[in-house]
Amino acid sequence: MTSRVLIVDDQPLIRGGLTALCRAAPGLEVAGEAADGAEAVRLSESTVPDVILMDIRMPELDGIQATRQILAAGREPAPRILILTTFDLDEYVYTAIGEGASGFLLKDTPPERIVAAIHTVAAGEMLISARITHRLVETFSRHHRTTLARHRRLDVLTPRETEVLRLVGNGLSNQQIAERLVLSEATVKTHVKRLMAKLDLSSRAQAVVVAYESGLIVANT
Repeated sequence: MTSRVLIVDDQPLIRGGLTALCRAAPGLEVAGEAADGAEAVRLSESTVPDVILMDIRMPELDGIQATRQILAAGREPAPRILILTTFDLDEYVYTAIGEGASGFLLKDTPPERIVAAIHTVAAGEMLISARITHRLVETFSRHHRTTLARHRRLDVLTPRETEVLRLVGNGLSNQQIAERLVLSEATVKTHVKRLMAKLDLSSRAQAVVVAYESGLIVANT
């Protein structure tokens, strides 16, 4: 299956390099290129990409605002958004995850890993390791609150779903959660799917943010 990729970066050299990389990679097709967030929003509507490589700091409309607008459009299935950043510990990245981005890539990531990352998020997986996720969340959740958790009430969840959310927030995979709770992995997947639907979450990374910002998990001090 071929994944269509929209490439968004205000630096022509980086944008051109990513375009050439995606065109040469099996299973990827370049849906378009955008030089800023506003153009990304327009092209997302017209080209219907599966994955968007989104620079985070751009003039006119930054990657966070563009991510918010693209996902708010309600397209089904929603495009998977990979944030491009220079720093692996960045408040902008944290905010973008809260807005629904599926992960992030450092701009100096080797080409083969960029291609693998695109395929990973296209398949619906989160592209942030538990270690990086927790570094981001623990660093910023005490000082910075996204709009995400303010509008999510955990009382809509069953006790089991709340427990699964807590374990997701702690970085456990579905298999690890199944072992911890003595459930089948299929049952855990169902719980994760239901809690994400109830909380209107578009990515597992968002679930981690909600688990911390709602107080379900307390960041280390």
